Amino acid sequence: MTDFLDLQDPRIDPFDVAQRAAAVIAERTGSPTHDIALVLGSGWGQTADVIGETLATVPNEDVPGFAKAAVTGHDSAMRSVRIGDSDRRALVFGTRTHFYEGKGVRSVVHGVRTAAAVGARAIVLTNGCGGLNPSWTAGTPVLIRDHLNLTAASPVEGATFIDLTDLYSSRLRDIAHTVDPQLPEGVYTQLRGPHYETPAEVSMVGTLGGDLVGMSTALEAIAARQSGLEVLGVSLVTNLAAGIGDRPLSHAEVIEAGRAAAGRCGRLLASVVAKI
Repeated sequence: MTDFLDLQDPRIDPFDVAQRAAAVIAERTGSPTHDIALVLGSGWGQTADVIGETLATVPNEDVPGFAKAAVTGHDSAMRSVRIGDSDRRALVFGTRTHFYEGKGVRSVVHGVRTAAAVGARAIVLTNGCGGLNPSWTAGTPVLIRDHLNLTAASPVEGATFIDLTDLYSSRLRDIAHTVDPQLPEGVYTQLRGPHYETPAEVSMVGTLGGDLVGMSTALEAIAARQSGLEVLGVSLVTNLAAGIGDRPLSHAEVIEAGRAAAGRCGRLLASVVAKI
């Protein structure tokens, strides 16, 4: 177990911590680099099993800057996975730090920065979310084509200006469409959480152009672009957003929807990752 690191401490360089984390991952996995990284959100937990053989598993708390999962249904470890029968490797994070945990934006994006530090060229960010489109029933995967960041925060510090025009790579989305041409696309909206959105807030999101609502991903995507990673975002609609459906929202529903869709989602991502 590593010593506790407060990434919010201004004396700490978060990119230096990411390099330290990458060094531990390289040592523990026996691989100096990884080609692609995945962050598994609610409903995506079985994906690593489908991508290929797990060659090494590293508990989060053994890596600088990481901690155990704070959300039920997430895995507190990262895996080094062989992609199919190739010699390429994927680094799969079984959980993420959410903004609502109060650990600061640096902690939220630490996994992304670590992915860049281990040599990944692309990252797949997944999540479970609420849908505004009534035709997207629970279990529907949706490619993220853009986002609304309504957290009032950014992982970018100082006078550093990052172009987000093609943040969610059109090239990677095209690859995903070769796997499943019917995959819909939408605009993901990150709010602070941890409470679910009110019907009025969901209505606001719809007016702003959002199709999906959740509590992750946007901040990580911004950090990924800053670090030079190509980003593919995929949401799993686990429920209709507040005011769209007629059922109250619950985390148990999110977990159950994820379990029901796990096989399909895992196969989808495995096929996409093999082509990236």
